[in-house]
Formats: sequence, C-alpha cells, structure tokens
Amino acid sequence: MVMMRPTRKHSGYWAFLAHRLSGLGLALFLPLHFLALGTAIQGAAKLNSFLEWTENPLAKFAEIILVILLSAHLTGGLRLLALEFLPWSERQKTWISIGAGISLAAGLAMLFNLI
Repeated sequence: MVMMRPTRKHSGYWAFLAHRLSGLGLALFLPLHFLALGTAIQGAAKLNSFLEWTENPLAKFAEIILVILLSAHLTGGLRLLALEFLPWSERQKTWISIGAGISLAAGLAMLFNLI
C-alpha cells in the first residue's frame, strides 16, 4: 500500500500542482498560438482556411481546455499573491476551493456557449 506524504494531502499542495501544470499547459499552447497568428501575416486566404479549421470539434474542445487552464492559472496566481501579501488564515482551504470552482465554472460557461 502506497502512503501519500502528509504535505500531499493538503489542499495547498493540489493548488500548487494545478497552478504549475496549468502554466506548463499554457506554455505548450504558445507555439500553436504564434503559428495561428502567423497565418494572418501570410494573407487572408491562409487565415480563413485556419479559421475554418477551428470549427473542428477537437479545436472547440481544446478551446474549453484552454479556458480552464487560463482560469486555473489565474486563480492560482491570485492565491500566491494572497499568500505573499495577506496574513495567513484558516480560510485558505475555502479560497482554494472557490478558485477551483471559478476555474471549472469558466470552462463550463465556455462549453455551454459553444454547443
């Protein structure tokens, strides 16, 4: 039986992990974003063909994931700012849960808008 370290049971650890993984996901997205922007430089025909491709259901799903990553990274960054500049309180777990809820709500809002 594998036992988790006590620090990994803490919600702060999972918030830290979500913040780091969302940042990594966003960093992996950047080259694709620059590629998409580069199609605009190549002319209207290239841009229009790329925009047609973005109507693909897989691209729509990737947009939803991107919104979740962005909101998770934003709320994780706000959590870090709060840890840095505000006094420690026992409500930290509540704020972590609220941040996770906001991230998922943003993704769901994006999903319902696309259907």
